[in-house]
Amino acid sequence: MNLDQRTTEYRAYLEDCLKEFYAQFHDQPQKRLFSAVEYSLLGGGKRLRGIFALEFCRMCCGHWKQAAPFAGAVEMIHTYSLIHDDLPCMDNDDFRRGRPTNHRVYGEGIATLAGDALLTDAFLLASTARLPQPEMMSRAIELLARCAGSAGMVGGQVLDIMSEDRELTEREVLDIQSRKTGELIRAACCLGVLAGGGSQEQLDGAAKFAADLGLAFQIRDDMLDVIGTREEMGKGVGTDAGKNTFVRLYGLEACEELVRTYTRRAVEALEVFPDSAYLTGLAESLTRRRV
Repeated sequence: MNLDQRTTEYRAYLEDCLKEFYAQFHDQPQKRLFSAVEYSLLGGGKRLRGIFALEFCRMCCGHWKQAAPFAGAVEMIHTYSLIHDDLPCMDNDDFRRGRPTNHRVYGEGIATLAGDALLTDAFLLASTARLPQPEMMSRAIELLARCAGSAGMVGGQVLDIMSEDRELTEREVLDIQSRKTGELIRAACCLGVLAGGGSQEQLDGAAKFAADLGLAFQIRDDMLDVIGTREEMGKGVGTDAGKNTFVRLYGLEACEELVRTYTRRAVEALEVFPDSAYLTGLAESLTRRRV
């Protein structure tokens, strides 16, 4: 199975899982909330975090569908973070993935609650996972909470807000972006290993892959805000001007080289897995992405 075929299969399965999860609520009276949730959750996206969970499970010799509850959960958490990032009190963005942002369609109150619902429902979905080692379930839930919460993704966003009025050092930018982007990727990768019954060595390899790929991904994102177009990105570009981005810190040419360097390091971390050809190809394709 080639890169595109497996990616398409994983995405289609994830879409079905997420649709099925929220279908159970369609007879509830709070229909506007679920409409807002599904507007953003099912409105497109690369599903990279979910794909990482599924593929790391497969590479640990588990059936990749075993990781579906974790894969869906990280996609729900990612979507909630995007809804909240777009709010007027945060980035105040009008478009996401080529469509009006959630609060532009449903209002700020419902959009905020849609994000809250997605975050909480993510743990409901994750709790349905069945691990080869059931005693590892508490470790999995702790990992997801830690990566998404005040020490991880949320903490990185807070540090970013606190630094808006000053120019950061290289170390500070790396710390913020590692939290904002890398921590949820780490959760996805490591949860996939747990779902597949992987070893501690494989958990360490997944964490290393996530740390380096997360940086490569964020650097490329910062570059696309400069070199991309609104048509390609499906949202406004040039919105990072004056912010503490990797482009501001290093410049475009150096960023191009950093993306390649971090991607290479990420791929090297996959050596502890018996079959990493797909993930290697996927990681390398991200260095050239335009969206």
